[in-house]
Amino acid sequence: MFKHQVVAIGALFAALAAPALAAPPITLAANGQWQQFLVDDLLSLGLGWKMDSGESAVFAFTIAPGDVGQLTVVDGVFAGDTFNVTNFGNLLGITSPVPITAFETPPADVGYDFAAALLNPAFSKGVYALSAGSYAISGSLLQSVSLDDLPLNSTVGALRLTVTAVPEPTSVAMMVAGLLLFGAIARRRA
Repeated sequence: MFKHQVVAIGALFAALAAPALAAPPITLAANGQWQQFLVDDLLSLGLGWKMDSGESAVFAFTIAPGDVGQLTVVDGVFAGDTFNVTNFGNLLGITSPVPITAFETPPADVGYDFAAALLNPAFSKGVYALSAGSYAISGSLLQSVSLDDLPLNSTVGALRLTVTAVPEPTSVAMMVAGLLLFGAIARRRA
């Protein structure tokens, strides 16, 4: 009996020591709509991007061959935060530098209007051109608004994806040939 208890306790400790499984990636639609994430070290969630549930925020999508994508990441609510942006854990870029601001007297507050934050130079932002392929975008807080001269390490941000088709070279050549033909016809008539 004692042997079974030791095995059960050992299994319990092994289960507790095992790393938690990451949340499944969130599919990021290429519709230009903002997808919000948060960072909250105050709630022991750490400095990585999270969802409201506390699970890691990893945004997955695929850009088809012949298309190009534009990923935009922006800070929200109070100005003064910056982010590391990663793809499959590798650094994709860092959002634009902004001065560290005090939470007590923020220079700008846009709430959850990420389009307004994108247009406001006080808010950090990053725009990344992406080629065809699969992506798993995540990130972490690099710089935080301060509270009593210490990093607050709690913020909200958002990202959005737009994808456009790149015209094929033969289509461009045919369009140029058509324009030249129309020009020749118009010139001949004149």
